[in-house]
Amino acid sequence: MTQEKQVLMEEMYSGSFHNIKEGGIVKGTVIAVNAKEAIVDIGFKSEGFVPLEEFRNIDCLETGTQIDVLVESIEDEDGRLVLSHLKAEKLQGWMKLGDTIKEGDIVDGRVVKQVKGGFIVDAGGVEAFLPMSLSSFKGFSAQEIMTNKYRFQVSKLNKARRNLILSRREVVQKERELLRDKLWNDLKKGQRRVGTVKGITDFGAFIDLGGVDGLLHITDISWTRINHPSEVMKIGDKIEVVILDFNKEESKVSLGLKQIVSNPWEGIYEKYPTGTKTKGKVVNVMPYGVFVEIERGIEGLLHSSEITWQKKLVNPQEMFKVGDEIEVQIINVDKDSKRISLSMKQLEANPWLEADGKYPVGCRVKGKVRGFTDYGAFVELDSGLEGMIHISDMSWTKKINHPQDVLQKGQDVEVVVLAVDPGSRKINLGLKQLTENPWSQIAQKFPIDSEADAEVVLNSNFGVFVKLDDEVEALVYSSEIEKEKASALKPGDRLKVKIIKVDVDQMKIGVSARV
Repeated sequence: MTQEKQVLMEEMYSGSFHNIKEGGIVKGTVIAVNAKEAIVDIGFKSEGFVPLEEFRNIDCLETGTQIDVLVESIEDEDGRLVLSHLKAEKLQGWMKLGDTIKEGDIVDGRVVKQVKGGFIVDAGGVEAFLPMSLSSFKGFSAQEIMTNKYRFQVSKLNKARRNLILSRREVVQKERELLRDKLWNDLKKGQRRVGTVKGITDFGAFIDLGGVDGLLHITDISWTRINHPSEVMKIGDKIEVVILDFNKEESKVSLGLKQIVSNPWEGIYEKYPTGTKTKGKVVNVMPYGVFVEIERGIEGLLHSSEITWQKKLVNPQEMFKVGDEIEVQIINVDKDSKRISLSMKQLEANPWLEADGKYPVGCRVKGKVRGFTDYGAFVELDSGLEGMIHISDMSWTKKINHPQDVLQKGQDVEVVVLAVDPGSRKINLGLKQLTENPWSQIAQKFPIDSEADAEVVLNSNFGVFVKLDDEVEALVYSSEIEKEKASALKPGDRLKVKIIKVDVDQMKIGVSARV
């Protein structure tokens, strides 16, 4: 036997058996390590066994290492000496902790596992319970909770039962108060700080600056017009803001985001004088017009009335989409209201200035039916200008209930120019004027007191409309027909009538059914 080994054996067996008892803590020496256990000599008649899972770092467990162990059983059912390194640590921790801490004290610890209702914390070798309600771990990931070291307050302590309950809530609250006080002391107007978007409302966003919340009003988010803060940010975003103003007594902080960059509206009159032609990108399309970004932070409105000279009624949503690059002209700038009015039609010559020369009254022109109203039809002429055929100018003799009874959308028609008003951008067109006024001949064909076999066209409250021939309609006044007889009539019925009135100027014929 070597001298070194002999010294080691003498040290291992130099202890007294009488100092070893169950529940006591003794020092032992690791003499061997197998797959499941560490074999430890505590100077007893036999070696003891400690499960490997009780050691925090198995790689550092070597023969000759001295460790503290608790004697659990001097002799178990198998006659073995059962030892526990983990329980020795815990008991030692309690012995140390029990003399130094009391309820309300602050201790350091690490979360070792999550259990029902909370977490188990290693507080300096002592196992403690952290209730979920006192943890303040909302928003933390499991990995973050398990890997970091935290400070806790002793909520309840029972030394006799070795029961320790911790709370992190009070510690976090106190840390926040300290951080809040420091932040208030450090705040300065014009200072830039990074914060987290905590909440979003219609009027702005609340930003957590790290213990103090500030309000970023919607008017201070962007130099350009926005409808809602959510167009620019979302909850959880990290953003840099400027301290505009603060009041510690009222716990109010006003923040700015657009102030991070220079005001693009400075010098706007010099940069974009009226008449300036520029290009921009469509950023929003509304029924009444198009918002165009002509540079970062500067938007203008291209109103539907400024899109084209030719059409009175245009739908911007059918003509543009977000992202389109278009050329526009500046027609008005209002720095105070941060508004710029744009035009596309001003880039072209105004065709209305030549309209009365191009379309003299009485001339015949061709066009295409583009749309209807209850009182007429819109016709696009070859120049692109629009004129309207009023319902009263569609037929000399027939009562037209709706323009679509005569015309169809997309139909090519020939019309007569009745009037041109360039100032109001109106051209009145006629369809019936393509033929001569037939009422002189009608008066001769249907003289007063003559009788005719008519066809009922429409039965209304004020009379019955009848057709005397294919082109001429007349009205049977309510006073000229029996009420019961009138109520029984329907379109297509035949009715014998007598001509009682012919008005060539008003182009009307009155008849009576009292024949």
